Amino acid sequence: MTSPLRTLGLAALLCTSAFAAAADLPRTAAPAGAAVYFIEPADGATVGQTFTVKFGLRGMGVAPAGVDLPATGHHHLLVDNAELPAMNLPLPASEQVRHFGKGQTEAAITLPPGQRSLQLLVGDKNHVPLDPPVMSEKISITVQ
Repeated sequence: MTSPLRTLGLAALLCTSAFAAAADLPRTAAPAGAAVYFIEPADGATVGQTFTVKFGLRGMGVAPAGVDLPATGHHHLLVDNAELPAMNLPLPASEQVRHFGKGQTEAAITLPPGQRSLQLLVGDKNHVPLDPPVMSEKISITVQ
């Protein structure tokens, strides 16, 4: 029978190895002049609880996660992020970091009422931000 401490040690080793492997993912170079921006909503807009966000991208193309094509990436929407996620790791999927890994260029988003901030960040085939990051300005909206 395996001791609980040995099991915990093995689990910690596996988690550490998985984290190290993720940290070792190479970052994809961003195309010169690439930019991501909001088509809508506009900064300062008032929207309903469910609204459409349209993503704009200049100087590169959109490809789904897992697809390795030159000068492409896919969108991530940062919602109410006080600080940016790590730029050298795959972006975590959460309510604050929403993934659009199928290559979507717009989406219906539902948020609770109040003041919200939105920011776009382009990730590579592995959800890792490009180098340097292709990131929009942060915008503020009011959700009614």
